[in-house]
Amino acid sequence: MTTLKVNVGPPRRIGFISTRFCGTDGVTLEARKWAQILSEQGHSCFWMAGQLDVPEGAGYLSEALFFHHPEIREIQSWLFGTTIRPRAVSDQVQRLKEQIKEEIYRFIERFRIEVLIPENILAIPMNVPLGLAMTEVIAETGLPVIAHHHDFSWERERFIHSACADYLQSAFPPVLPRIEHVVINSMAQHELARRFGLPSTIIPNIVDFETPPPPIDDYAADLRQELGFQPDDILVLQPTRVVARKGIEHSIELVRRLRHPKAKLVFSHPAGDEGNAYEQLIREHVADAGVEARFLSNRIGEFRGRTSDSKKIYTLFDIYAHADLVTYPSHYEGFGNAFLEAIYFRKPVVVNRYAVYAKDIGPLGFKTIQISQVISKQVLEQVKDILQSKSLQHEWGDINYQLGLKYFSYAVARRKLTARLLNLFGEGF
Repeated sequence: MTTLKVNVGPPRRIGFISTRFCGTDGVTLEARKWAQILSEQGHSCFWMAGQLDVPEGAGYLSEALFFHHPEIREIQSWLFGTTIRPRAVSDQVQRLKEQIKEEIYRFIERFRIEVLIPENILAIPMNVPLGLAMTEVIAETGLPVIAHHHDFSWERERFIHSACADYLQSAFPPVLPRIEHVVINSMAQHELARRFGLPSTIIPNIVDFETPPPPIDDYAADLRQELGFQPDDILVLQPTRVVARKGIEHSIELVRRLRHPKAKLVFSHPAGDEGNAYEQLIREHVADAGVEARFLSNRIGEFRGRTSDSKKIYTLFDIYAHADLVTYPSHYEGFGNAFLEAIYFRKPVVVNRYAVYAKDIGPLGFKTIQISQVISKQVLEQVKDILQSKSLQHEWGDINYQLGLKYFSYAVARRKLTARLLNLFGEGF
């Protein structure tokens, strides 16, 4: 039997552009996964952002791309939450757009970019001048583009009321030729078609299920002791930023109602870029509920290392390996990285039936403990059962891992990214 092989064509020089490629936010993580896949296919990847943590010699830093740049924050405050923008603000937007546009051209020229991958900057208007600049560069150069959209403006309440509907219509996303639009869930795909008449491909968030997680090594073996836990403590991991849409109050309620003296709720991430008000509310809620919780963002980082006072820093994957239960009670997610990470480590998961989970993930057959905004008695019993039964943990873990391998592995993205490049360059089989 003859096997058809896909000709991916000659190696390409690919430029990723976003507000930041740094830390453990979802956009950064997924962009790195794409870059790994593309690099393994022989392509060269380069990076441009307002914050960068990339290989030396492969990055172009332009601070005005970062959404917390002072001028960008000032502009954003004028554009959203109101319906009228002063002429001076329009002028400022145009000036910054031209400045950023010139920087993008320099990035393209320096690294001889052949394909652009704008990461979320043509979807969610965290930096409006950047989206406008990116759109004009695409229109002027005709460079092929794979636009990777994670979140759209209509999915976030804070962007609904604006004085920049004209900007949103023209650049978030743009309707231009030679753009392959990629979304991460079917709801976004349907809305993109309905609102803009644009076809798109779903490439979900992915984890390298083809490479199983390594066992706990010598470095991470002492994690429980170093972080102040007992060997028999039940670590209930909340592996998300502490922001309101993550529904963390449900995790607190779950641990409170378990009434297990060994149950410890673990927060791995800080508040992030949405302020600290919700984190303070959560700390108060924890105290009122009498739940023992640990906020460990200062001890869990992107890389292993040491704090300023020489204490060990562990990675998120280190803490996953030690977790007994993962809580993921989000009200809204574009996809759900933490869910995939939990099943990658074969951990039992309590998950809220947020819309994307209910439509795209849950029907695939994953074994989880599901809530619908309420910690019911049935949910509590399921949690107790799974914590007490190693055999059930192994059964669910194996089923979930195989489903992850089938639907959310690197192989899925590899096939679909190859197809996007074939569409752009016209190479055949």
